Amino acid sequence: MNPIAIIILLSLILDFLIQLFADILNLKAIKTNLPSEFEGVYSKKEYKKSQNYLKTNTSFELITSAFSISITLLFWFLKGFAILDCYVREFNYGPVTTGIIYIGILILSKTILSFPFSIYKTFVIEKKFGFNKTTVKIFLTDILKGGVLAILIGIPLVGGLLAFFQYTGTNAWIYCFTALMAFALLMQIIIPSFIMPLFNKFLPLEDKELKDAIFAYADSIDFPLVNIFIMDGSKRSSKSNAFFTGIGKHKKIVLYDTLIEKHTIPELVAILAHEMGHYKKRHIIKTFAILSVQTGITFFILSICLTYQPLFDAFYVKEMSVYAGMIFFSLLFSPIDFITNIFMNILSRKHEFQADKFAAKTTRNSTALIGALKKLSVNNLSNLCPHDFYAFLNYSHPPVLKRI
Repeated sequence: MNPIAIIILLSLILDFLIQLFADILNLKAIKTNLPSEFEGVYSKKEYKKSQNYLKTNTSFELITSAFSISITLLFWFLKGFAILDCYVREFNYGPVTTGIIYIGILILSKTILSFPFSIYKTFVIEKKFGFNKTTVKIFLTDILKGGVLAILIGIPLVGGLLAFFQYTGTNAWIYCFTALMAFALLMQIIIPSFIMPLFNKFLPLEDKELKDAIFAYADSIDFPLVNIFIMDGSKRSSKSNAFFTGIGKHKKIVLYDTLIEKHTIPELVAILAHEMGHYKKRHIIKTFAILSVQTGITFFILSICLTYQPLFDAFYVKEMSVYAGMIFFSLLFSPIDFITNIFMNILSRKHEFQADKFAAKTTRNSTALIGALKKLSVNNLSNLCPHDFYAFLNYSHPPVLKRI
């Protein structure tokens, strides 16, 4: 086993063990006594239910992760990557088409293997805890739509990246970076306008009292609000949420229908004030800029690794290729990706605190925001007291008690 293989193997195992350690700490941090901030909001029965939900999900995620890493290692050391490479080369297509087939088979195989876990998560765990509203028809239709979108969007994207690295020489990483950033911006228009409506209905908010309150607040902070949409999230889950998506005239502020059912008008205004806070604080632009730099660096390193024979030797592949190199690089890069995700979560939590502060100050009603956060936590059976190390690794939002 060459040094590259050892590095990748150790990083995969270490990543799994670190997350396992964090999960154990998180379970040990469970407190049977309800925090005083949630007295009168969380019943003891529901609080106990949230703890069982945490335990069930943790066990399930552990099994899923163990299965995933086991399959990856088994496929690797049985020379699956090399065998598949020989198989796709026998078609005698060009390097780009061969690469699309190679990557497509790997993605399809992973999707099929994860299918039983997705079924169990949706129809057993989520149903057991009262969340799942998804029918078998909706579940299968979502998969079909997702598959079609993956073909229509994924194949041109992957093919384009393969072509750049195959034919444009030493500057390939620059072309790939530029193309991917343009694609990311384009998707900010396509997703809210064309893709999201394929899965959910988005209807303009009709409640006049709520609509007037939201528009009055938006005017007070000079936020360019055109419309507010209600999404039929209840057809899949009873969980609540709100989000801001898109850019320019394609941006949308969306409320789940389940959210409106469970919150007062001041609480809903506070929730949207938080979302508008992200916009006013330029969090989306800042995050995109950081991810752009990260992507550029990643492509540069990838361009070097694509011609590094020991990387291919680590996976028993004799002939270098762009498509196999991209897959192997993603595994080699996993430790850096792990660290990067931690820093992005730190930044995200900072942004969430800033958006909370913005909402509390501009609405002059921190009580409404606190009430909204409490209800969201109860309705979604959130873990009120996660272990600090677990939250440090995994939370993009601060724990609710710290936000309060």
